[in-house]
Amino acid sequence: MAATARSIRSGSTPVSGRPQAKPQASSRPQLRVITNPHGSEDRNIFNRLMEWTRTRTAPMVHVVAAVIFLAATLIGALMLRTEMVQNSFEEAQVKQHISVLTQDIEDDQAKLDQLVASLPDKASEMGMVSKGGAVTIDLQGYQQPKDTEGGTQ
Repeated sequence: MAATARSIRSGSTPVSGRPQAKPQASSRPQLRVITNPHGSEDRNIFNRLMEWTRTRTAPMVHVVAAVIFLAATLIGALMLRTEMVQNSFEEAQVKQHISVLTQDIEDDQAKLDQLVASLPDKASEMGMVSKGGAVTIDLQGYQQPKDTEGGTQ
């Protein structure tokens, strides 16, 4: 089945209107093994990126700036997250310390209330007598008398 291949080209049609068959040197293309001259370097991502920047119109500076920006963003996000966790931990410690101090204040207030309640009993045990009418002095309208002689008494 060695048929000759036909090709039609614009302007190559004969006057009769039928294309003519051209005999070719071989009926099938030759198969050959193509090897990679770079070896396994194309499998490396960095080398692929370098090749991409050489073949594209985007300069290497844009790629480097984008990588630096992404790395800085990642580092900034990690630092912010770490700071937030530290602040949360400190907040929990402060809240726990405040609750301990509040409990201490409540305990001290309960002891004080108990001592105030037992004060009249202890005073009566010691033989103290409470005076019936308490005397109060109001000093808001008090004016110091002016000394006319200029000396002290």
